[in-house]
This record gives sequence, C-alpha cells and structure tokens, in this order.
Amino acid sequence: MSSRRAAWPLVAVFTAGYLASYLLPTIVGRLSVHLGLTPAQAGLVGSALLLSSASAGFTLAGRVERYGSRTPARAGLVLAAVGYGSAALAGSVPLVVASVMVGGFGSGAATAVAAAGIAAQRDPHRTSSLGLLTVSATAGALYLTIPHLGGGHCLPFAAIALVAVLVWPATNRLNGPTAPEESASRITGRLPHRRSGLVLAGGMLVWSMAQNALWGVSSRIGVVQAGLTEVTVGAVFAAALGAGLLGVMGAGVLGARVGRAVPIGLGTVVIAGSIVVSSSARDLASFATGEILWNTVYPVVLSYLIGLAASLDVRGRWAVLAGSASSVGVACGPLLGSVLSEEAGYPAMGLILGAATLLVAAPVTAVALHTGGRPLVPGSVRRRGGAPAALLAATTGSLSGAVPKLGSPEQAVTELRVRRRRLVRSAIRTAGPDGGPGQSNAYAATSDR
Repeated sequence: MSSRRAAWPLVAVFTAGYLASYLLPTIVGRLSVHLGLTPAQAGLVGSALLLSSASAGFTLAGRVERYGSRTPARAGLVLAAVGYGSAALAGSVPLVVASVMVGGFGSGAATAVAAAGIAAQRDPHRTSSLGLLTVSATAGALYLTIPHLGGGHCLPFAAIALVAVLVWPATNRLNGPTAPEESASRITGRLPHRRSGLVLAGGMLVWSMAQNALWGVSSRIGVVQAGLTEVTVGAVFAAALGAGLLGVMGAGVLGARVGRAVPIGLGTVVIAGSIVVSSSARDLASFATGEILWNTVYPVVLSYLIGLAASLDVRGRWAVLAGSASSVGVACGPLLGSVLSEEAGYPAMGLILGAATLLVAAPVTAVALHTGGRPLVPGSVRRRGGAPAALLAATTGSLSGAVPKLGSPEQAVTELRVRRRRLVRSAIRTAGPDGGPGQSNAYAATSDR
C-alpha cells in the first residue's frame, strides 16, 4: 500500500509512540509516591525513558524507507508492550528503570515510523494534527480514569502497554520494504535545507525541554503549591487535554491558510505566558487557567512544527531528526523541571522556562518564513527561488494541468528535473548529424527506462 493512502495506521502508531510523554506527569508523580523516589530521582527516570525514545529516532532516521514502515513499527510496538508491561509488574527501582528504557526505545521507534510516514502524506500538517488529536483524546481519557483506580506506579505503564497491543493490527496496513525498482524514482542524495533543518531541530530541542520541564512537575504544582487532590489535578489535566483537542481541530481546519510562521510565533508567545501563570498558581482557578490555556495552544504549535519539519524533506528525514531532537529536549525536561523547582521554587522555574521559550520563538519563526511559512495558495511561490505551483504543473506534464499537491513541493521539483533530463537525452538520441531524426522513437523510449 502506498504511504499516501495509509494515513489512519500512521495516526494509530503515532498515538502509541507519543502516549508515554503525554502521561509523563502521572508517571513521575507515581514513581515518587509509590517507589519512594525523590522528585529529582523520579524526574531522572522519566528523562531516561524519553532519552531512550530519542535514541530510537536517531537510529531510524533515514532508514525507515529502506526497511519499510511495517517491520520497525511492529518491533517498536513489541518493545513498548514488553517494556512498559514489565515496568508495571516490577517492584524494584532498577527493574523499573531498565524496563522503562526498553519501552521508551519502542515508543521512539513507533514515533519515528509515524513521522517518516506523515512527511510522505499529501498534507503532513493535517495528518500530524489528527495524530495529536488522537493521542490527546487517549491521554485525556486516561487522566480521568487512572486517579480513580489506584494501582500504584503500575497503572500508567500498563495503559501504555495496552495501547501498543491494541495498535498492532493497524501495522498490517503499513507498507513493507521498498523494492529497488520502486526506490529508483524516490528522492535521494543529501539532506535539503540543511541550515534551516538544523536551526529547527535545535529550536525544537529547547522548546520541548521548556514545555516538558513544566509538564513533568505540573502534578506536583497542583498538589503541593495549589493544594489540590490527585483526583482534582487529574480532572484539570483531562479538561486541559480536552481544550487541546479543540485547538488541534482548529489548527486542522485552519491548515496553511495563514502559513506556519504566524501560528508558531504567536502561539509560542502565548505558551510562554501560560507557563508563568501555571507555575505560579496557588489555587484551583489559576492552576486550571494556566494548564488549560497552555494545553490548548501547545499541540497547535507542535502540529505546525511537525508539519514544517516534514515539508523540509519529503522522505521524512528532517521530520525524524527534528522529532528526535525534540525527544532529547523532552527527555531533559522532567529532570530540569525537578531541579529548578527544588532549587528556585515553582514561580522562578516558570519565569526561566518562559524566557527560554521566548528565546527560541524568533529563529524557529524565521525558518517557517524562509521555507514556506507564508500562506500557501495555488500559483504562489512555495519557497524562495522556487517555481509557482501552476508553472510546475504545466512543465512536469501533470494531467489536465493539475496543480501539484502543496504538501510535497520537493517531489514536484524533482519530477521536473527528471523529466527535463530525460527530454534532453531523448532529443540527443533521436537527432542525426544534421539535427534530423536518426533513431526511432521506439528506441528512444525504451533506452531511457
């Protein structure tokens, strides 16, 4: 099956891979309460999980196309199910840490497969928005359920393992390894947009670190500083993730009508403010306001960042690399949040994280502007130096002059170049010494295959 047709299996795999990071507050909180770990130690376990996830992304970057989506996705889901399932059953800290790292590697492999597949979709932003919508809904349901069930530290891990098992049948719809004759027409060579890609990856690392530094200690802010119960905090998180669903749906409807730069830049500023509000909360109203506002805007900006990374390379290499860099930031977040909150207190931690978020807004927004952050409409210039979409349609031989899909400009440009080279070679072969026909058209057609 073509990767362009396999959107819903990619969304399912994306959900299984991303769920662990969404459940990070309850994982860190329960490890601290039920295994006797200090907040910093529990945050370190969460960081180990996410760092293992990031290492899987770096390992698979650029290799998903070679292996196909099905095999690495299945391997990732098996590792996630076994790792998190073992962590749920383990009673000692060393076994929990080892199991968590195995599960984290599986989550990272599943996320890498999904990221590469999403980049190959005709509309990467819409597919990534659907994935965030699904994982937010799943996490929201779990936040409403888990506090009422008890279960110590095992319940969040068991839930992630169960989701990995449930997603397994969806891998039947993913594609297998690419055959040599099929890969001949794919884009090869060095990474495009290297400077922009590196800036984006670095910005996503810092951006994700700031977000997850707060997310990793949000549960403790609600319980310790705002004086709320675990059930109330879980209800706030569920409401916040529900608001995130609305935000993601709005982003999906908005699409690329205003480009990517405005949502990324303006959204990051709003996120920085909501981090400060949430970290300084001392009652239910301020805590809920900060968390709901933050979780409404956070997935919106994340969906545009994922779409921006996917647009840099249709093979999905930048999507995987930027996603893995983001996972490194996510991995460092819980430990950073725990250390900052212990040393400086929650309000000061929020000011530091808010400032760091604002600092990365400018370079990441600049990448969005430089590589396609303006509104995308038929006939507009896709990126600086690029050809209008209508011209690409006319010169690449599209049927009925159809405009190429805006989600894959690199594919259109490559096809244009390939067709141009073939026309030149064909003209040389069919030309005689005086410029007239020298070979048959049949020979010209077959010799160029």
